[in-house]
Amino acid sequence: MSSNHTTGQSNHQQQTLELSIELMRRDSVTPLDKGCQEVLVERLSPIGFEHEFMYFGDKQVSGQNAQVKNLWARRGNQDPVVCFAGHTDVVPTGNVDNWKIPPFEPTVKEGYLWGRGAADMKTGIAAFTIAAENFVKNHPNHNGSIAMLITSDEEGPSINGTVKVVEALEARDEKITYCLVGEPSSTDTLGDIIKNGRRGSLGGILTVTGKQGHVAYPHLAVNPIHALLPALAEFTNTEWDSGNDFFPATSMQISNINGGTGANNVIPETVEVVFNFRFSTETTEEELRAKTHEILDKHFADSEATYEIEWKLSGHPFLTAEGKLVDACKIAVKEVMGIDTTLSTSGGTSDGRFIAPTGAQVVELGVRNATIHQVDERVEIDDIGKLAQIYERMLEELLLG
Repeated sequence: MSSNHTTGQSNHQQQTLELSIELMRRDSVTPLDKGCQEVLVERLSPIGFEHEFMYFGDKQVSGQNAQVKNLWARRGNQDPVVCFAGHTDVVPTGNVDNWKIPPFEPTVKEGYLWGRGAADMKTGIAAFTIAAENFVKNHPNHNGSIAMLITSDEEGPSINGTVKVVEALEARDEKITYCLVGEPSSTDTLGDIIKNGRRGSLGGILTVTGKQGHVAYPHLAVNPIHALLPALAEFTNTEWDSGNDFFPATSMQISNINGGTGANNVIPETVEVVFNFRFSTETTEEELRAKTHEILDKHFADSEATYEIEWKLSGHPFLTAEGKLVDACKIAVKEVMGIDTTLSTSGGTSDGRFIAPTGAQVVELGVRNATIHQVDERVEIDDIGKLAQIYERMLEELLLG
């Protein structure tokens, strides 16, 4: 490794570490931002970014301001638009007594940066900010535009965050060309996994209604649990699709079953089942709904019990195939980390699901995800600066051609 490269890595690491700590000190538990976005604006404005804060949602809930705060910042007015997307909100800490260090007192210890948001995902936001600063310093007249879309509603219901910002941008015909979501994508080594797509998520609450009665007189009641069991068995044995080269087969999982009155001698009137599909591009939301109803209609055709379903679509599947953004990621990871990255669509959902439908190429690339949402969340110190270098190298590939 050359001395210049070593110096660059050291500078990136110190700068990214300091900004990460500044962001992590703020207890921005979803949907609060706690001033994190102002910190970013203070860094981005001097290097030519114009910004706007977008507020969505109810202003008052229980006497408190409940509006979600979002930041859209952009440098340049030409295409292509390279956008970094992320969130400043974090999940609750749980019992703080279980943490080795206070969760909002970020601490460097044992080669790690400890604290809530270390992995998910304030170091990612810091890394991109530092990458943008260094890139603009070295290439002030770069092609295209650099943008940042930051929300404080990713860990919550995700209804007044990125999805609303994207709607506002679409309404004024402002398009994102390439989007890098800084979620923690890596598994064993920084950059070993890049998420180039995500499965769709379709949830449902199924309520079956029968007739309450005494267990000793079942002929005078209609047991909704008994009526439901054959359909549940078929759900768990159904192959919804076979997946493809990019996605595993669609999975249907039952996460909760609730029924009964609390007494062991009462047949309940209703039973509720909460379930979720994680689905590939081989099937659609409409097809999953239709097949679910087909199975239920078959089993309830001769039953006195009835059913209804409350559906909720959290996101469609999306895929960014091989192309300029994926290539830029691969090149950057190879040069900084010396490894070949792997493309993956595994895991949960991200705000990329709101951006991809606009036609943007979308990938996720960030630190290791080993401790996200856990007590003692932490990230390797060495990875923080390297991530900033990867992001800067990606900007060079996308905006200097």
